[in-house]
Amino acid sequence: MSLSITEYREKLIAKIMLASSQDEVKRYIDTAMKSLEQHNLNGHIVSRFIEKILDELESFSPMNKEAQQWSNIKMGRICFNQIKRKLDLASQL
Repeated sequence: MSLSITEYREKLIAKIMLASSQDEVKRYIDTAMKSLEQHNLNGHIVSRFIEKILDELESFSPMNKEAQQWSNIKMGRICFNQIKRKLDLASQL
């Protein structure tokens, strides 16, 4: 059975939280984005996927997370903001 986009997003966030390094966070995100691309999802769906992940990552409080988790959250936010900017630039061309 395949995952819904919501389930996929939730699993990705869980992996980001449990990653042992920032490089691992980047690999998870790169793999997820390649997977979305391979499934030929509509650009609007991919943009919404990124927006929802950013919203969730931004909702976490550093007071409720361990140092590694907070580092992972920050790296995830950086990566997804970079991807979002690239997509925004590409859509303007």
